[in-house]
Amino acid sequence: MSNEIAVKATNLTKTYGEGETEVHALRDVTFDIPKGEFVVLQGASGSGKTTLLNQIGALEPPTSGDVHSNGFNLNGLDDAGRTDYRLKSVGFVFQFYNLVPSLTAYENVELIAELTGSDVPARTTEALESVGLADRMDHFPGQMSGGEQQRVSIARGLVKNPPLMLCDEPTGALDTETGTQVLSLLRDITDGTDRTIVVVTHNTQITTIANRVIDLRDGEIVDTHLNSDPLDPSNVAW
Repeated sequence: MSNEIAVKATNLTKTYGEGETEVHALRDVTFDIPKGEFVVLQGASGSGKTTLLNQIGALEPPTSGDVHSNGFNLNGLDDAGRTDYRLKSVGFVFQFYNLVPSLTAYENVELIAELTGSDVPARTTEALESVGLADRMDHFPGQMSGGEQQRVSIARGLVKNPPLMLCDEPTGALDTETGTQVLSLLRDITDGTDRTIVVVTHNTQITTIANRVIDLRDGEIVDTHLNSDPLDPSNVAW
């Protein structure tokens, strides 16, 4: 881990609607995330954790406040700048994989590799090998298990070598054993590097493997705590 800051949010607020339908998804949220940490955003449904992840990923602008991520002031970017930031600086992993069903695992990862640099075949193969899918590259999503599809999704995020990975309920659609394998993989991605991973979850057990846990309730941070000795996912009593 590093003393440098990967993500800094200051007085971040996000409001949807107006008048009687106004919803305060985030309320004056402020925090720092150092580089190289495995961070969990925890909270019940409606707590604001996915909205906060979307702010860090520049998927939507805040109503007020600022987000800085790996040298970018996200509020200072226009639409093209936000797209460029998402493409080159952030790897996204979602609960339901978001793979293209008509493309093989290799082609799903290759699609992102082509948008983000040269040496496409080598980078694509390396990303899939890094998630243990060297022998499944030519399979389509429909021919793969849920865990394998999620690993393709992770490889797709890794192929651009981003400093930041954002994961929204990455084990939500998986059984316990497969979910543990995916979490171990995500932990391995950060170990010994400056890459930062932020995971949204409602599963309190996942907090035991994190370096930092940020608890949200009703759009506000109600607690932040550090784990001095995070557990290995294989040692968690799921």
